[in-house]
This record gives sequence, C-alpha cells and structure tokens, in this order.
Amino acid sequence: MDATMAEYEAAAEQLTRRVYLGLREGRLDPQDAVALACALLDQFHCTDAVLEVVERNPAEVPPAEMAALARRLLDDAGFDPGFDLAPERLETLRAALRIVARDLPTRGIEGEPEIELLEDWFPVGAGVRLADGERLNWGGPIAPGMCDDPVTALTGLAVLIQESLLERTWQVWPVCPRHDLGVHGAEREREAVWWCAGDGGHTLAPVGGLARVLGRRRSR
Repeated sequence: MDATMAEYEAAAEQLTRRVYLGLREGRLDPQDAVALACALLDQFHCTDAVLEVVERNPAEVPPAEMAALARRLLDDAGFDPGFDLAPERLETLRAALRIVARDLPTRGIEGEPEIELLEDWFPVGAGVRLADGERLNWGGPIAPGMCDDPVTALTGLAVLIQESLLERTWQVWPVCPRHDLGVHGAEREREAVWWCAGDGGHTLAPVGGLARVLGRRRSR
C-alpha cells in the first residue's frame, strides 16, 4: 500500500469514527456525514444513502433524517466500533470473563484473568491475560462485534480460552468424565455450555459451572 492510499484510508477511518461518535453522543455534525459520503463515493460506494447525502443540501435535511442517513453510511462503510468507542461491548466481555474464570481452577489455573485492549488493531480488539502474565490469543484478538450479545460473548470467549490452552499445552480441557471425550464451548437454547458429543450430545455443565462437575485441580 502506498503512502497516499494509507493516508486516504486513515482519513476515512477518522471520518467514520467522528460520525459514529456524533450519533452516539447526539451531536452529529452534518458536514461530517457529507464528508464521509464523499469519501465513500470516491471509493465507488454508490449506495442510495451516499448519493442522497452528496446530492442534498445538508442545511435542508432535518436532524433526525440526517442521523438515519449517517447510520446507513456507517453500514455502507462496514464500520464496526471497537471496544474503545463502544465501552458497553467491553463491559459485556469483562462480565463474560468473570464467568469463564470460575472454570479455570478445574484446569489448575488460579488467579483472576484480565481483558486487555489491543490498540494496534482496527477496530480496537481485546485479548485475555492470565494472572501469571500468559496471553491467551488463539485465533487473533477478540472481535468487538461478538460482544453485542452476552451469550455470544460468553460462548466465544470460552472457545478462545479453551483453544488457546490446547495450542499451548496439547492437553484437552475440559473432558467429560462419563465419556472420556473432550468437550467444547457451544450455545444451546440461548445458554453458553460445555457440550459433549457422547451419546448423541449432552451438556456437561454451563460455562462457569465446571467446578460442580469436575472439581478443582491443584496443579497446572
């Protein structure tokens, strides 16, 4: 990517952030929406919303209508706010980690894990760091978009932690004591569970409830 293209994309990114924050905080500047529409048009995004914004006089567009158009522009741009811009997503992820952390002692892992923001990703993603400093980052950063729904966030986080530990140690966890099979995080009937495929499939435990089934290990 040449410098001109990188600068152009950085400017477009800043426009999407300004429009998003303006909508979020109820202070959208119509000129930001116009600038974003022009940037999208330059990238050959000739959508209805883009054409409407560039063709109309922003002073004549009612604020509610301009806000609706701006939201469509963000959709056209494929904009997905990172954890830095959508703190409610970060709180959902942290709540999910507190639940998953209840299961870690069954793997011999003590201490409270933490969510850390990864500022060098766009949108800003997140990772998990254990109390001993180890990072669990299988598959890359946690995507902000998976944290709009608590069940989706909890299921995805359980899978990430499980696969990260497997990649590091080559030791399957958790294991169903009845079938001696490794289980995996899954969503069943709007609940995040540890799912075993034995005997046609069954829930070993809800995510966060492994200790009642497997007990606690002393060593890692």
